[in-house]
Amino acid sequence: MVAWMNWTPTVIVFFSVIAMILAVMTVYEIVSPCIERKGFLPIETTRGDRLFIGLLSAAYIHLTFLAVSDITLWVALAVSVVWLLVLLRWG
Repeated sequence: MVAWMNWTPTVIVFFSVIAMILAVMTVYEIVSPCIERKGFLPIETTRGDRLFIGLLSAAYIHLTFLAVSDITLWVALAVSVVWLLVLLRWG
């Protein structure tokens, strides 16, 4: 594919999932436009804002797991998914 990028199956799946999430959120926004709301976050956010914050949080969760433990990253993925769902629902 691209010589400068190491396109392993894991990398392809990762970027494909992110692309699918963005596509679904775009269609969802077109079908059902959202308004800003205040949840447990200290700012008013839209669904897209909460998704962005959730994706950034997932990166930090994974980096933290890599830095402080030898636990498999599947646990970090599970924690990230749960956090993203909580953030999207109540954030």
